Amino acid sequence: MDICVAAIAIILFSPLLLCVAIMVWLTSPGPVFYGHERVGYGGRVFRCWKFRSMVVDADLALAHHLAQSAAARREWEETCKLRNDPRITAIGQVLRAASIDELPQLFNVLVGDMSLVGPRPVAKKELARYGRSSRHYLSVRPGITGLWQVSGRSKTNYFRRVALDRAYVQNCGIGLDLKILMRTVPTVLKADGSW
Repeated sequence: MDICVAAIAIILFSPLLLCVAIMVWLTSPGPVFYGHERVGYGGRVFRCWKFRSMVVDADLALAHHLAQSAAARREWEETCKLRNDPRITAIGQVLRAASIDELPQLFNVLVGDMSLVGPRPVAKKELARYGRSSRHYLSVRPGITGLWQVSGRSKTNYFRRVALDRAYVQNCGIGLDLKILMRTVPTVLKADGSW
């Protein structure tokens, strides 16, 4: 089902994908796509693709910002996200608010790295924060959307995020996946917790 839906979505969204790629290319010097290493099913590392929404050398910009701001450093340590992230480009803010930056993950679904629904894909160092719940995370493919994404996203703390991922794995099935997919559309349209 994942592969069929992803293939159809890529075809349907191809004009949008092309337009976004051109906008990113014209407004922000650097590559159009960004692939970050994430941990998937069984601990397999893969590149999770997005439209690039940050400046080039974003890791260096983050390190500099965290060194300059104790408040930002605390926020990053607690959530692995920043409400006011200086790395995000102008076009990136628009793409993130509408979750359009994540559309290239449909290709990750197509090749089997991800699923349409599942836990949020995390980096290897972030997985350590899952503790004993990491076994739940590693037992399924991460998803483009999931319980966290439709339950407040960035408005939830990290402990809650891990709990939502664990709850998804313990209760996953086609019924829950369909509910999450249906809740994703209004969540994205409202840009609920998208920072």
